[in-house]
Amino acid sequence: MTTFNVVRFRIKAGREEEFLAAHRDGKARWPGLVAGHIIKTGERSYCLIGEWADAAAIKAARAEMIATLDSFRDTLEDLGGGLGVTDAVSGDEVVDLVA
Repeated sequence: MTTFNVVRFRIKAGREEEFLAAHRDGKARWPGLVAGHIIKTGERSYCLIGEWADAAAIKAARAEMIATLDSFRDTLEDLGGGLGVTDAVSGDEVVDLVA
């Protein structure tokens, strides 16, 4: 069953290009990732959306995803509310909107 993860970020002023560069050129090509996109959701706000074959694939890639995060963690602002610098969720697909 296809699994997705979504991670919300807020970038420090003047650091957006560093954040984006940390994901380009295969740096975020984690094993098991079927497709991945970063969308801009507001001023200095972004979400990463990853598509995975299943929950086991995302679990297996967790250490590598954290290593990537560590490479740009200093570009991120704390989101507040006890979240830290990321707000991550994941889950299985329940409806395909184009099928």
